[in-house]
Amino acid sequence: MDKKRKTVFLVDDDMTNLTIGKKALSGVYNVFTLDSGADMLEMLENLHPDLILLDVNMPEMDGHEAIQRLKADDKTANIPVIFLTALTDEAMELKGLTLGAIDYITKPFSAPLLLKRLEVHLLVEAQKRELVTQKRELLFLNNNLEQLVDEKTEMVVELKNAIISTMAELVEYRDEITGGHIVRTQRYMKALLDVMRSQGVYAEEVNRLDEELVLQSCQLHDVGKIAVSDAILNKPGKLTAEEFETIKNHTLFGGEVIERLKEKTMDSDFLEYARIFAISHHEKWDGSGYPHKFAGENIPLLGRMMAIGDVYDALVEPRPYKDAFAHEKAMKIIIEGRGGHFDPVLTDVFQKVHHEFERIATEVKR
Repeated sequence: MDKKRKTVFLVDDDMTNLTIGKKALSGVYNVFTLDSGADMLEMLENLHPDLILLDVNMPEMDGHEAIQRLKADDKTANIPVIFLTALTDEAMELKGLTLGAIDYITKPFSAPLLLKRLEVHLLVEAQKRELVTQKRELLFLNNNLEQLVDEKTEMVVELKNAIISTMAELVEYRDEITGGHIVRTQRYMKALLDVMRSQGVYAEEVNRLDEELVLQSCQLHDVGKIAVSDAILNKPGKLTAEEFETIKNHTLFGGEVIERLKEKTMDSDFLEYARIFAISHHEKWDGSGYPHKFAGENIPLLGRMMAIGDVYDALVEPRPYKDAFAHEKAMKIIIEGRGGHFDPVLTDVFQKVHHEFERIATEVKR
């Protein structure tokens, strides 16, 4: 076993899945294949992996029972678990996440996507451990050593920002068709804010915003997609009405996730901005959007701004069901949505900055 590599347990009662998974991962990780939850628990007595890929549907001990036993033992409770499943049951996915899984991967899986998902999750876990270490060091330092405390605090902030970016990237990697979307929409927001500040658009509201926190938090506008199954999120054709309703729920789930985070932290301004982005970026000026069908200025300003950036990016990027639109066509659609889909005042701001949108879309590719 190469001690420099991360170690992954792959637990599945299907020998074909074990063979495919080991072939996909063994070039990067130390991979141990196990065909039952009982074998996994026995192996854990001698070796602790960095991550476990755990099948949900197994005889005798299924994945849900296995993760409950993992989480009940202090020695194994912190090992990250990703569920593997051939099913696309939203209730089952939610149960797994509630039990402590960090993600779901639908079988049969794509080898490149599986590797990328593991890379991102292992990075998050490493950053979490580093953050815990940094916090312990801060508590140990003498309160009078102001300079050292400031330096450590800055490191924690940087780690927080890295974790935020990594969480956003994780959502983006699950959605295979929207690479670069998070970075582009963040830069669209900056372009809109710059013009709004310089020209006094919605000046009272804009002046109350903390721009740095706004631009950090807007990365989480699609965080609720973590609850949407891969089969729907990456469907190559048009969604059914039922599937579209499931997609729409990502706004509500994103808001709920951020509300839970707000209960456990003092960083309320940042998380409140993130919650607003998550729940309101699909509302429409005329009240026909979702999830709450808010209209006009009842829609938060940040949601009205993100609506323009989000739609523009969807128009100029290719999808399985359409080619990328030229900037001129996308701009025309946004302008035609003035007073319908979009805030009329913000649509006018967009017209003043549309060339910057075009430049961002060209520069930031998937």
